[in-house]
Amino acid sequence: MYGRAVISWVGLCLLLLLPACTPRAARPVVAPGGPEDLASQFLDAWARNDVAAQRKGLLDAPPDFDAQHARWRQDLGVVASRFEQPSLESDDGVTAVVRFRGVHTLRGLGDWEVESRLRFERRNSRWGLRWTPEVLHPAARPGDRFGRTRSWGPRGALLDADGDPLTVPGEVIRIGVMPGRVKDRAAVASVLQAQLGVDPSRVLSALNAASAQPEQFVAFIDVRPERYQQVRAVLAPVPGIFFRKKAARLSPAEGFAAHTLGRVGDATAEALQLLGPLYQAGDVVGLSGLERAQERALAGRPSGEVRLSHRSGDSEVLHRFDGEPGRDVRTTLRMDVQAAAEAALMDVTWPAALVAVDTSTGEVLAVASRPLGEALHRALTGRYPPGSTFKIVTAEALLASGLKPDSRADCPVEVTAGRKRFRNFESEVLGTTTLRRVFALSCNTAFIQLEAKLDRRALEDAARRFGFGVGYDVGLPSPGATFPEPRDDAEHAAAAMGQGRVLATPLHMATVAAAADSGVWHAPRLLADAPPGPEARLSPGTPKALRELMRAVVTEGTAKSAASLSGLMGKTGTAEFGTAVPPQTHAWFVGVRGGIGFAVFVEGGGVGGRVAVPLAARFLQALDAPDAIALPPGRL
Repeated sequence: MYGRAVISWVGLCLLLLLPACTPRAARPVVAPGGPEDLASQFLDAWARNDVAAQRKGLLDAPPDFDAQHARWRQDLGVVASRFEQPSLESDDGVTAVVRFRGVHTLRGLGDWEVESRLRFERRNSRWGLRWTPEVLHPAARPGDRFGRTRSWGPRGALLDADGDPLTVPGEVIRIGVMPGRVKDRAAVASVLQAQLGVDPSRVLSALNAASAQPEQFVAFIDVRPERYQQVRAVLAPVPGIFFRKKAARLSPAEGFAAHTLGRVGDATAEALQLLGPLYQAGDVVGLSGLERAQERALAGRPSGEVRLSHRSGDSEVLHRFDGEPGRDVRTTLRMDVQAAAEAALMDVTWPAALVAVDTSTGEVLAVASRPLGEALHRALTGRYPPGSTFKIVTAEALLASGLKPDSRADCPVEVTAGRKRFRNFESEVLGTTTLRRVFALSCNTAFIQLEAKLDRRALEDAARRFGFGVGYDVGLPSPGATFPEPRDDAEHAAAAMGQGRVLATPLHMATVAAAADSGVWHAPRLLADAPPGPEARLSPGTPKALRELMRAVVTEGTAKSAASLSGLMGKTGTAEFGTAVPPQTHAWFVGVRGGIGFAVFVEGGGVGGRVAVPLAARFLQALDAPDAIALPPGRL
């Protein structure tokens, strides 16, 4: 009995479980020409925006079917539609209802999900779709009209390291022309170039293109109110030139961190393509710098509604898009350090850059590029041979091998490496002296000879410790620095003095100076909330000796003109480039003082000690001034 009961119970369990174990019923096959098949064809055509194909399957199509669909798309800003597989809800052989779910992407708002029905009738043994506005939305009736609203919340601000705003709401003056009022095109182009640096060819080209609309205002440049007051008296009397006020986000002063902060303005076609469907023509967006890189955080998300207006005059909200206000983005920039950098480059006419970083963290404290009217942010994206500033790296490799600042070094006028002759700048000869002196006076031949005695990979390893070849994310595009493996003795010799294929940005060279002071190379970063990037520790014992060498550059070497600045350490660089004879040179100076590492670079500027050092002195003097945190005239 007991055994039979057990068997019976097991059998009962198997019977109860059997239905669960059987395969699920397959989805019914959709009959060709049936309601589901026709619904799929209609929705596929809708997704392709093929109105003619949609119309083919309709019974008694409304005469304005095409117009209704076009108006629906236009009024809602529909850029794409996609649909799930429709499902049959009812079918009595004469009429049928197919339920479907669609997702419509609305330009500037996002996805709107709609569930509705398609109603079919059978005539002469064939099914057809009876279309009504209900297809577009269950609440829609003939004569109703779809519409939408959309608005952005307040844009977030770019903040400095202390949380104070670097950008504030303000006003600019847009300067342009009315083509039909211009009497002398050459005069207009000339005065805009002379006063504001506008390219004359751009003015003439725009005037030619706008000839069909003579009363259309053609804008060329936006200027701050203080700049407008300076040029108005010259521009206003010229027939055809007009001025318009425009709301804008302004930095504390004209040109202040201009390349880094960037600018906002009407979205361009390129910006719309990159930003995606949440944006539309007419939106004000970040066009450059951090305003562009941090656009999604600063702008937030637009809010809006999909509305249906009935013939009765009533309206209802079909869907709401919940927006988000923009978020503030805190940078690592320090207002006082940035103001000092701007002051240092205020009247520099050569292409130039100045970058300052915190020696203990790699945080970027200031970054400035010139000229302001050029889009290239040379401080971050320009890569150049670092010249003798790279001797900091070479010296670290020498010190790591056991040399001391007082170790012997020979400085002849010329040496040969790999069948290539290398000479000192201005044919300098120091004879037999010390590592300290050849570093302070930047003797090329000494460093070439000393580096040749090292292991073949010693210089490459030292470069790696200073971040060469290391990728990092600053917060804006910046390619860092490269140290390709030297292919022969000649390339080794060139690399030892920062020439050959060695390249670095001014930003990266600021981190090199900082690492020499702190003993740790930190990848630079511009955003306060970004995680720290890669870092590398210098060889044990080398930072102290490096500081001694870099101090000697200021007290007795090529940067002696800045000896009055107490505590300053650094390295000058005069980097050759191009094929001219004698070669052109970039002017460099990288330095450290008071926990700030910095690099000054003047493109094609000449000799580092004569050009870059005075700019570095001006930077530090501005930073030391009692009113160091005061900004140039024009702060709002």
